[in-house]
Amino acid sequence: MAESNSKKRVSIVAPANAPTRSRSMGPKQESIAAFTPDNYSSDEDDKFFHEDAQSSTAADSPSDNAVAAAAPGSGWTNGQLPNQFTPTMTLHPYTRSGRLALYNHHRRWINFQSSWSRIGAGATEMDAVHTKSSSGSSVMTGCLLEEGKTVRALVAQLCECFYKAGWATGTGGGVSIRVGGPKENRPYRVFVAPSGVQKEDMVGDDVFELDMERQIVQPPRTPNLRQSACTPLWYVVYKHVKSAMCVIHTHSMHAQLATLLDPTEKCSVLRVTHLEMLKGVGNHSYDSILEIPIIDNRPSEDLLAEQLEEVIVKYPKCNAVLVRRHGVYVWGDSWEQAKAQCESFDYLFESAVKMKGMGLESGLVPSSGTYRNEEEENSIPPDSSPPAKKQKVAPAFNASGANNNDTDLQCTGTTIPLVPRDAKILLLDIEGTTTSISFVKDVLFPYVLNNLDKYLDDMESQDLIKLQDALVADLDALGDNHPSNVQVNGMKSTLDSAKAFITCYVNALMANDVKATGLKSFQGKMWKAGYASGELVGHLYSDFIPMLKWCQDNAVKVCIYSSGSIAAQKLLFGHTSEGDITSYFGGHFDTTSGNKREAASYGAIAKALGVQPEDVVFVSDLEAEIYAAEEAGMRAVVAARPGNALLSSDTKEKYPVVRSLLQLCGAD
Repeated sequence: MAESNSKKRVSIVAPANAPTRSRSMGPKQESIAAFTPDNYSSDEDDKFFHEDAQSSTAADSPSDNAVAAAAPGSGWTNGQLPNQFTPTMTLHPYTRSGRLALYNHHRRWINFQSSWSRIGAGATEMDAVHTKSSSGSSVMTGCLLEEGKTVRALVAQLCECFYKAGWATGTGGGVSIRVGGPKENRPYRVFVAPSGVQKEDMVGDDVFELDMERQIVQPPRTPNLRQSACTPLWYVVYKHVKSAMCVIHTHSMHAQLATLLDPTEKCSVLRVTHLEMLKGVGNHSYDSILEIPIIDNRPSEDLLAEQLEEVIVKYPKCNAVLVRRHGVYVWGDSWEQAKAQCESFDYLFESAVKMKGMGLESGLVPSSGTYRNEEEENSIPPDSSPPAKKQKVAPAFNASGANNNDTDLQCTGTTIPLVPRDAKILLLDIEGTTTSISFVKDVLFPYVLNNLDKYLDDMESQDLIKLQDALVADLDALGDNHPSNVQVNGMKSTLDSAKAFITCYVNALMANDVKATGLKSFQGKMWKAGYASGELVGHLYSDFIPMLKWCQDNAVKVCIYSSGSIAAQKLLFGHTSEGDITSYFGGHFDTTSGNKREAASYGAIAKALGVQPEDVVFVSDLEAEIYAAEEAGMRAVVAARPGNALLSSDTKEKYPVVRSLLQLCGAD
């Protein structure tokens, strides 16, 4: 009775007299025993082989295929099928019992240690900050040859993984792993990936083994390879981060773009806070402020060593360094930790880039939407918003001036509005904003006066009459007491031709800096000839092109509103030292839309753009224009450029003032 109730392990094997099926793949497959848990081998190297296949393989004599398979870079993955390759090898992962065994007992990564965890030994799973990871016991038997073979294969497997993630395309990127050291009472062994090899096709035979002096202990079996260009940098990490056992270098697109969030490319750090994946980068938790140092790229990677060494010492809590327009270096106390941290950093880089596109800053502590403890909440008056946590570090580009973040996230009268967070349309003046006033006054205006006689001589008589009438209309609109009319009236008795009258009118209007439609139209025509001949080249402030590119990338429409005619605007921006940049603009407006000192003009422009005035940021150096724009409902910003007119104290107290248009994008 007891015997009948006992559980007996049953093998699923076809009866001896059961008929066999005829199969088209040959007689050898007919003799394969059915797969069962009984004939599964727990030996890691032989887990895909069944006894039949192993015995048949043992009987085979060495063949040319076997010799070829031993050559570097050879093997069945390159199309050479060894004799023992039969369907018995593939049955294991494709049967139900095989899959159960695979996913219950066998990890997918090649390894020399087992049971890794991001949480270090002695820590609890509830810890917010982890400084080291935990690895289990070694699966090596003490054989250094077997350990080396395993680590080489692991380097190749990691490189393939990073290629698939888009981090190591075009042979870029690489991995270094070191094993041994004082903890194991033996010298370090450092394994490094080669340079110029397709990372998705790497094999262990391609990997170098070095000592801590960077001397080659064991060259790769594959001939004609050289060490990765990253090797000197990996050793910088090993030198200054004693716990580091793996360094990863990737050309992640997210990492590269994160270094370009500052359009000036002068920031030395990327700041990130209040994102969940901060827990995955080591030494930080959700509400920590992570600073990732950024170093400038160089023509070759070995030249980065000095900069890398400096920032590793300066930022000891960060396990990564960004290289501008290049990628990132990440390390950890095991290869698993380095990989996990690399994935977490990449997540944060992508978040920072996408947040910037939404008008958010990854380095600013949110003023709401995040947990605050009850004591803190009770200390806040009911009619006020919760204060954001103050940052205790110097502000970087992506968190400029963030000492009290609740005010940073609001737009008061003097707070610089940010695009695209606060507005999707940027309306810009030209003189003193995008272009130096001296260019207009010292280059464009003198060009008109110096070439006026010659230009009028080439005009047809009917065109001269039309021009004279347009200039008379400009003067009539000014009133009799205007200085321009006073000057003209004093000379009229000496004028005897249309050319003489036009010359007098142009000089009088320009001498008094009159911005009238007839005059501006004529000036535009003269400047067109100057730009066409190459005598005139439009001036731009150095921050203007980066600002335009930023706005283009972040769906911000940039428009121009200048007293110069639309034709003159397009001429200037079509013939700059940077070439033709007119494609960056979404609209042009001149005095045909109204006087720039009248609020109605700005309302008309907003209507033409199909938006409300409050959805537009207007920037100019002239106070009267700023007042008119604000009266119309636009967000008004004053441009303070060298040579601009002095601003009144009232204007500086009431309106935001920028010295660079990049400040509208978040730059310092």
